[in-house]
Amino acid sequence: MRDTTLPVPPAVGAAWSGSRTLLLAGVGVVLTLLWNTPAVWPLKILVVFFHELSHGLAAIATGGSVVRIEVVAAEGGVCLTRGGNAFLTLTAGYLGSLAWGAAALVVAARTRRDRELLLGLGAVIVVAALLWVRPLLSFGFGFHLVAGAALVACAAWLPEIACDWLLRVFGLASCLYVVPDIYSDTIARSGQISDARLLAEATGIPTVVWGALWIVLALAVLAVTLRAAIRPRPAGP
Repeated sequence: MRDTTLPVPPAVGAAWSGSRTLLLAGVGVVLTLLWNTPAVWPLKILVVFFHELSHGLAAIATGGSVVRIEVVAAEGGVCLTRGGNAFLTLTAGYLGSLAWGAAALVVAARTRRDRELLLGLGAVIVVAALLWVRPLLSFGFGFHLVAGAALVACAAWLPEIACDWLLRVFGLASCLYVVPDIYSDTIARSGQISDARLLAEATGIPTVVWGALWIVLALAVLAVTLRAAIRPRPAGP
C-alpha cells in the first residue's frame, strides 16, 4: 500500500516545536512559582507515592514482596519490603518516580493515548493503595484512593486535550521534583537516613557519591525527555 502521509513542512514543524517549547516552559515556570503552595502539593504527594511504589515494584521484580507503603501529608513516605535485591530496590525510588513522570510526559507529547495512560495511572494508584498503602484509616490511603478515582473519572469524562495536559503537568512536576529532592536528601543532609544513606552503608560508597550519580542520571533523563516532549506529535491515531 502506498504511503499517503504528507510530510510536515520544515517551517511549520519549527513553529509547532517552538510553540510547544514555550507552552511547556510556561507550565514549568508556573509550577516553580507555585512550588511551595497548596496548588502543587497534591502533585508532590503523588510523586512521593510513585517513589515508594517504585521501591516496592523493584523488590517484587527481584523476588521480594511489599509489606506496606506509607505516605504522609508532609510529603514523606516509606516502603517496607521483604526480600528482593536490596541494591535495585534502594536505587529504584528516585529514578523510578522520574521514570513515571518522564513516561507520562513523553506519551502525552508523542502519542494520542492520553485517555488510556490517564486511566492506567488512576488504576495503578487505586490498586496499589488497596494492596499496600496502610494504615487503612490514614491520610495516605484516603488521598490515593480519591486521587486514583479522580484520574479514572477524568479519563472517562474530560476532553482529550484536558487529559493530555493533566499528563504533561504531572510528568513535568515529577521531573522537576526529583533533582532537588535527591540533592536535599543525599547531599544537603547526607547524614540523615535516606535511600542513598542505606545504600552507602551496604556498599561502602559515600552517600554524596550516590546522590551525585543519581543527579547526573536524572538530568540526562530530563534532557532526553524534554527534547522528546517538544518535538511535533506524529500524524495519525
